[in-house]
Amino acid sequence: MVGSVLLAAARSGRVRDLVTSVPLTRGVVDRFVAGDDLDAAVGVVRELGADGLDVTLDHLGEDTRDRERAQATRDAYLRMFSVLGDQGLAGGADASVKLSALGRALGGDLALDHAREICAAAGRAGMTVTLDMEDHTTVDSTLEILGKLRADFPWAGVAIQAMLRRSEGDLRDLAGARVRLVKGAYAEPASVAYQGRRDVDRAYVRGLRTLMRGDGYPMVGSHDPRMIEIALALAAGRPSDSYEFQMLYGVRAAEQRRLAEGHRVRVYVPYGADWYGYFMRRLAERPANLVFFLRSIVSR
Repeated sequence: MVGSVLLAAARSGRVRDLVTSVPLTRGVVDRFVAGDDLDAAVGVVRELGADGLDVTLDHLGEDTRDRERAQATRDAYLRMFSVLGDQGLAGGADASVKLSALGRALGGDLALDHAREICAAAGRAGMTVTLDMEDHTTVDSTLEILGKLRADFPWAGVAIQAMLRRSEGDLRDLAGARVRLVKGAYAEPASVAYQGRRDVDRAYVRGLRTLMRGDGYPMVGSHDPRMIEIALALAAGRPSDSYEFQMLYGVRAAEQRRLAEGHRVRVYVPYGADWYGYFMRRLAERPANLVFFLRSIVSR
């Protein structure tokens, strides 16, 4: 119930104004967000790399309905690739991109054009790009744009949310692609998404089986110890460079380092001033995150 309320709040402008006006300690936001700017994110990339961890960087922003903001998001990614390349940090790194931040709501091919520019720059830097999946109303357009991108950039990947009832079919259609499988972090109606934890877990395992049996590149996006163990069992016999695990910055950091001793682990590193939507979804995922948030406010 609390999670549903927080997910709804993530889309509320009124709640956004309230939460962002609270004088949070820097440590609260920094638990999940690498910093407000690229320089801070680069520092985190260096630290994670020293621990043997790869990264996927997300310049925070979503639901953009202004052309200039969409262009600014594109430019932020282009600068990211340039800076990482100049500092020798680009090789093997990935960028996570939300199409809504690139102007999908503005119609036409604006988001596609921006995504193409981002993929081209990423390729020149030796990086890859993964399209984040947003709520269920965006799945068709995201997969359509992915198909167009993969014609020129076959390494372009996408996130698929196991909680959506349609995802099993989508995973079969994505045979041969880079796919990040996650449980899902949006409030969705029962008509399109599984609601119970057990049902979502079962759907996630079915998705893992589909990916591990295929010839694509599975990216196991989970912090759930049971899902990780199942993924390891299903990956038995696959080359170690044919799959990876992905976890969020600030969540189970010790487990990230432990798992990286024998497997490829990539950390999802968000940065930027537009942290509200991302932050609220992290609070909704685990009660412990919400407790941490409330304690930080009370202790001020």
